[in-house]
Amino acid sequence: MPRKKGGFRYEVHPTPAKGKDGRNIVYARPARGMKLSIEEVDDYCASHHSLRSGELKLVMGEFLKAAAVLMAEGYRIDTPIGSFSPKLALKREITNPDDVRNSDVMLDGVDYIPGKHWDEAIGQWLFDGFVRVKNSNTQELMKDTEHLEQSLQKCLRQGYATVKSFACQSGLTPYSARMQLDAWTKGDTPKLMRTRMGQMFIYTEI
Repeated sequence: MPRKKGGFRYEVHPTPAKGKDGRNIVYARPARGMKLSIEEVDDYCASHHSLRSGELKLVMGEFLKAAAVLMAEGYRIDTPIGSFSPKLALKREITNPDDVRNSDVMLDGVDYIPGKHWDEAIGQWLFDGFVRVKNSNTQELMKDTEHLEQSLQKCLRQGYATVKSFACQSGLTPYSARMQLDAWTKGDTPKLMRTRMGQMFIYTEI
């Protein structure tokens, strides 16, 4: 459950870009592991706000149903927590607008624009400031080939690896995990083959 105080926990990681001193520029990101399910948020609202247990989960479920119906008709939905709009794509490459048929159009996900309300709402609760937590050194992990190989083999026990599973096993950020997995698919003797599965890529041994 959420902590009552202690500040916003964050980590610091390097980027590939170099600074004026020749070293990697770093960036800050929320600490890993700070994740709550809808059930946990629902319990929090029941304990700290004027909602009954299960009410938030029910409302969000009903909103999803209603929003799906409306967005299936092409509507954009503006709410206090941001706007939701359906995103479209074409199934084939077309250069002449007159050649586009209804059957060429497909749903390509949902765009979400948070809006300024989130910054204002979260900012009201940042009175404890930010607190840095110790995180693994990505550059050092990337140099540890034995550790990376062991992490990969643990992922491959299920038959394939994903960026998420490899990042979890190795301690790398998703960005660095993707770079390493992609590197194993290249060269004269690649170790892995990358295949798209829906919205993600899976990596299998060759």
